[in-house]
Amino acid sequence: MKKLLLSLIYIGGFFLLLEWLWPLGILTNTQNAGVFYLYATFCFFLAFMQVRWYIAVPLKLLGLIFILDGLFIPERIFSSGWWSILYEQLMFNAEAVWAQEWWDFTAFFRSLLFLVLLWLVSYLLHYWLVIARKALFFIILTFIYITVIDTFTPYEAQGAIIRTFILAAFVLGLLQLEKEVSDDDRKEIKWKTAILALAPLVGAVLLAVAAGTALPKFSPQWPDPVPYLENVTGGAGTGDREGGVQKVGYGENDSRLGGAFVQDDTLVFQAIVEDRQYWRAESKDQYTGKGWEDTLEEPVTGRDPGDIGYSLFEETVETDPSQGFIDFTEEADFGKLLYPYGMTTIGNLENPLEIDLHTQTGEMETRSGGDSVQPASYTFDYGAPAFDLRQLREAGGEDPASVREKYLQLPSSVTERTKELASEVVSEYGNRYDKAKAVESYFSSNGFEYSTTDVEVPEAEEDYVDQFVFETKKGYCDNYSTSMVVMLRAEGIPARWVKGFTGGEIKETDAELFGENLNAYDITSANAHSWVEVYFPDIGWVPFEPTQGFTNNADFTSGTDTDSGEPERSEESPEVEAPDQQQEGNPQQIGEEEGTEDSAENGRGEGFLRNLLWWIVPAVILVLPAVLYVTRLRWLSWYHGRRLAKNETPDSFQAAYRHLLVVLDKKVQKRGEGETLRTYAKAIDRRFETVDMQHLTTQYERLVYRKEERLQRTGLSELWENLIKKALS
Repeated sequence: MKKLLLSLIYIGGFFLLLEWLWPLGILTNTQNAGVFYLYATFCFFLAFMQVRWYIAVPLKLLGLIFILDGLFIPERIFSSGWWSILYEQLMFNAEAVWAQEWWDFTAFFRSLLFLVLLWLVSYLLHYWLVIARKALFFIILTFIYITVIDTFTPYEAQGAIIRTFILAAFVLGLLQLEKEVSDDDRKEIKWKTAILALAPLVGAVLLAVAAGTALPKFSPQWPDPVPYLENVTGGAGTGDREGGVQKVGYGENDSRLGGAFVQDDTLVFQAIVEDRQYWRAESKDQYTGKGWEDTLEEPVTGRDPGDIGYSLFEETVETDPSQGFIDFTEEADFGKLLYPYGMTTIGNLENPLEIDLHTQTGEMETRSGGDSVQPASYTFDYGAPAFDLRQLREAGGEDPASVREKYLQLPSSVTERTKELASEVVSEYGNRYDKAKAVESYFSSNGFEYSTTDVEVPEAEEDYVDQFVFETKKGYCDNYSTSMVVMLRAEGIPARWVKGFTGGEIKETDAELFGENLNAYDITSANAHSWVEVYFPDIGWVPFEPTQGFTNNADFTSGTDTDSGEPERSEESPEVEAPDQQQEGNPQQIGEEEGTEDSAENGRGEGFLRNLLWWIVPAVILVLPAVLYVTRLRWLSWYHGRRLAKNETPDSFQAAYRHLLVVLDKKVQKRGEGETLRTYAKAIDRRFETVDMQHLTTQYERLVYRKEERLQRTGLSELWENLIKKALS
């Protein structure tokens, strides 16, 4: 029975070690990883067979040499050329070690170190599992290792977590069972008894795994720590989305939206303008169900900085001429011109920078010698548009075929309930502008919540908009703007997704330097933003802002004072109050974009509390079990003492006595292998100069071996308590 248990423990320990090796091919460029698995198996086998060290060491060394020879040395093994190559490798890497130039290690030397590490680990596991009979520390390290590489590397550890849990439960259970078998006075244990002992362990583990697999699971309760760590270590700034994980700031890749967003106040540029502006970078046309892609890279035309010759709206739209200046920091590395609506000319660019305009998306790239270059600063002239509400409501006519072709696209992933909701929201309105305002206003109520920290990523078959609109109703600008574009397109209204930056925070001290009409605004990575543009025939592209807590900077005017710009229902529609257009100062606004100063402060406060809770709760979860484990002897002693004092029964006494043996073994004197209870009791009494342990042992033997059903004396709880106090003092 003992040999069987040791064999099973060895096998479990070996497979736990393999969980450390499986990610090797993903995390490194290691070739022939199978030979390392084979060498680990070989070392474990020698340890399991308990081969003498003077035999095991040469065998392991010989195996190590054969592996290195097969991988790196082309010469015949042990030939003069073979020894020459081995000498050169060792000398070169020894010099690198002496110079502390670790990056110069050759593949031969790295493999040698890794094989030696496997050799040492096999011995350590043999010591933990067989000699010390403890595996908890190694199991905890395995879980930490797996979860860390799952979080910070491409390795997917879902299966590894389940396997490690099963192996850990079996190994810990087998270790406890083996300890009980070793303490049993019977010299032989029948196979029937062994099977009956193993059956509950196997059943409990399998039941726990089956239940954990079948039961519903919470979605991630804490945000992805990678963006946060990049932020606090200075690695955040203008960012990107890689593999579905969103970093802080402006990025190029929007093919997979969703996930937590972390506030980053890294300054990207300072703008000197008359009023706060939205800084446009580009637009994207194709919605994929998971994010946005740009299929309109052409045509690209070179433009004269003195006359850009590009406008998002027609000449019929009134504009207010003004000037401005932008000064970028080193964090701006996206190689684009950021511009306000209505920009006409650019000045003071470093020579010889060229401007390439993507006429379909409005993206302006700056290049030098064909390479993308981020300009340090530039001035510009612009005419801030003032859209006439009456014009917008009366805009009619057909949309150009090119606009309909590019900006009504929807993938098959868009659900019918999304289209039905869009139809319901705009059903009361008779013109394009009021329909767009109705969709824009829909998100300011109806249970939607602005959040940057608890935002889900859609599953493989789930549509990004459907998840946000019907399931979570929680997100930031990307969720709101994408949903508005999709709903408008579902109603046949051309719309597109736009990226850039919001207006930033005004700097009063700097503003005084530029006169009464100009103000200085600091724009950070946290101001990266997305919004919506809707096409109106004979007018052009008009910006809309659906995100909670944000105000559209575009100016909308009317010839009458009573026109507020809110949607007007058609004559046949009932009079129902429209939802508010904006909720400026939303207290939940934090992180990514700019709102009012009060909402930003409230958001930062709430964000700080949430972040604090995210660190405190897991810390408590991790620390509390550790504290309970470290102090287990004391609180278990309190429990058994209270139980025995309250009712001196055979069951309570036997449990208390067995616990006393554990305490004495750990704190006072280890019980020798094969040492009887009476001999051990006499040794303890000699140490404490009492006879209490012998009295307790006599009573225990009567209950266990003579099968007596009652205690022969009273006051046992006092004897037990005296020994426990002395042992724990």
